[in-house]
Amino acid sequence: MASSYGYRNHPAKKTHRTARKKHPVLRRCLVLAAAFFLWWYSNYTLKTTYTSLDSDKITEPFRAVILSDQHATENGISNDVILARIDRAEPDVIFVLGDMYSRNSTWEEIKKPIGLMSDLTAKGYPVYFVSGDHDTGSDYLIALRSAKIRVMSYLSDTVDIKGNKVQIMGINNVNYSPTFDLSTAFVRDDKAFSILLAHIPNYKAFSSFGADLTLCGDTHGGMTRLPFVGPVLDTKEMMLLPKLRSEGEIYDKGWFDYEGGSMFITSGIGAAPLPVRFWNRPEIVVMDLRPL
Repeated sequence: MASSYGYRNHPAKKTHRTARKKHPVLRRCLVLAAAFFLWWYSNYTLKTTYTSLDSDKITEPFRAVILSDQHATENGISNDVILARIDRAEPDVIFVLGDMYSRNSTWEEIKKPIGLMSDLTAKGYPVYFVSGDHDTGSDYLIALRSAKIRVMSYLSDTVDIKGNKVQIMGINNVNYSPTFDLSTAFVRDDKAFSILLAHIPNYKAFSSFGADLTLCGDTHGGMTRLPFVGPVLDTKEMMLLPKLRSEGEIYDKGWFDYEGGSMFITSGIGAAPLPVRFWNRPEIVVMDLRPL
């Protein structure tokens, strides 16, 4: 009986040990799957950021969509997804802030932002564009102008948007000298709501110029961010946890006020040079401009 009892229980014990050995493998697979989903979600899904600004120079509300830093790649967020989000927002004007492709992009990749902006103008949206430090190719800019996209290379337009007098100015600086002064390039119309488009933020120069609204990209929002801490790395200064270690303001993303106006920085659409976004998903910005 003892021998028979031991024989009957032996397979059960062996099966129990085998099952226990399989659990760590399953857990590892689940962790890897969750990590892959989080990486994909953080880098290749698009969110819409809604924000607003009130001004006594605005008499009727209007809506702008802001795009930047697509850094077009074969596997990035598709134009169809971006267009659908824009159509859903029903903007009155669209501002594109540069670096829509990268320096090493192929012409097939460059055609992606050309197609995106061309589709927008074909739908009847007015599109104002400034180039960044990557998307400066002459064939590219010719294609944009041919598609009726307003390339704002040190240009100023005063237009009517929903009954509001709006002055739109754009610059294409890659570097700023210590004596950089926008007042030598533009004369602000104090009776118009003024908007400055610039790829690379330069808070000191822009606050001195004093447009009612300055729109910038370039920073990618710091790419990898931590809740309540902000960007992990300031790539301009190569500083870890810059908001904790720097004595001055870090102009990474969002709103920054100055006397007479505000600067807004979008974190953009693309994940360049590497897809390492975290807590900082690709975005388009829907901005409502409203009477004060």
